[in-house]
Amino acid sequence: MSHHLEYVHGAGDDPRYNMPYTPAIKVHSGKLVYLAGVTAAPIYHSHPHVPAEFDGIPTDPGAQAELTMRNLRNVLRAAGGDLDDVVELTRFIVDLDKNQDAINAVMARHLGTHRPASTSVEVVRLATDPRLVLELAAVAAVPA
Repeated sequence: MSHHLEYVHGAGDDPRYNMPYTPAIKVHSGKLVYLAGVTAAPIYHSHPHVPAEFDGIPTDPGAQAELTMRNLRNVLRAAGGDLDDVVELTRFIVDLDKNQDAINAVMARHLGTHRPASTSVEVVRLATDPRLVLELAAVAAVPA
């Protein structure tokens, strides 16, 4: 984790629980960056949406998570940060029971030991394209 961030744990913290997120992160310095929702779709695409633009996106949830994390990293780097600067992550997942294990594995690989404060929300579908299964909204504190 970046030196300008601090994990915050309350009473009852126990490493045996293997939590994939941190209850809170304290930001000591840096600039806040609010990211729009990121999916496996290209960051820049037509509005209103043109379904054919998304035909090349894989349907596998792990492959979609891989593209989503790459897109997230690219936006963070453009803002002067990286994945370890993410302080809050909201995950919108279609069919949580079916897709979350593959998504979790990819996200764990990309985040390493970093554990942003996170929330998962199951949704019926995502606005960009009905074939997508993951959208991430994030807040990062990038170095000043």
